[in-house]
Amino acid sequence: MPSALVFFTELSQAPSKAQRELLTLASGFENPAVAVASEVGAGAREVLSSYGVTKLFTAASDEQIFGAHEISVLDAALQATGAELVLLANDNFSRELGARLAVRHNGAIITDVTGISADLVATKDELAGSYSAQAKATRGTLFATLKPNSIQDVPAASSPALAVEELALNSAGDAKVRIADAQAKATSDRPALSEARVVVAGGRGVNGDFGPLEDLADALGAAVGASRAATDAGWISHDAQIGQTGVTVAPQLYISAGISGAIQQKAGMQTSKFIIAINKDVDAPVFEIADLGIVGDLAKVLPQAAEEIRRRQA
Repeated sequence: MPSALVFFTELSQAPSKAQRELLTLASGFENPAVAVASEVGAGAREVLSSYGVTKLFTAASDEQIFGAHEISVLDAALQATGAELVLLANDNFSRELGARLAVRHNGAIITDVTGISADLVATKDELAGSYSAQAKATRGTLFATLKPNSIQDVPAASSPALAVEELALNSAGDAKVRIADAQAKATSDRPALSEARVVVAGGRGVNGDFGPLEDLADALGAAVGASRAATDAGWISHDAQIGQTGVTVAPQLYISAGISGAIQQKAGMQTSKFIIAINKDVDAPVFEIADLGIVGDLAKVLPQAAEEIRRRQA
């Protein structure tokens, strides 16, 4: 069976749901190893062991060089393990990282996968979820990014001893691109949009008021998303944009409020397990893919839904 290597830029004491899903996928392959481009605490090491990881490679760096350190860490770990499969997060940075290393190692990269078989055949959704496709690399190492919420998070049956190796890397002092400034994003108690099991999204129909959506999201423990029209209008951060040019989500439940459902928006949420659409326009395209459609004013529907959910929770 092929061996697998998982790469993280950082790993906290409580790994995210998407990170745990990557570890679950890796545990089905031989000698799963993990490479992290920063320090890893004792708590995180215990989590890795619980997913059957046998080897951990780490290397921290204080150099403010965009991407150079992460590439060096993954490259060194790959050479040390000779892994045939490298698993990465499904964000833009990891995709670029995987693509650059795939070229360097004469391999291939497949993004947005929903599963990988023992013979390295990757399954992924195509054409906004209209088709399921299987793809296989014809040469070298396979680099793959896993779409969140694609597999169930399940720790391994046994927890082997975890061997830890600190990588010794060459300095990238001559790098042409350096980080001039970095600002931490505002923290939120809501789950990350890309890995949330429930998403409440709003569009042009909210008329600038995301209050009812945020209230419903808090009642459901959901993430808040938006269409491009809403983010371009400045009603919500661009980080919340769902669609072809934004974040792709695949939650168990997707609630669309005041979004017409143009094809660019559908591309980012069509693979959701259950879709509820709320729109005043009975002819809105979003109703074509919705499992449940509500024709009505979201300003009236959402508060009633949040109130009923809280009543039942009590």
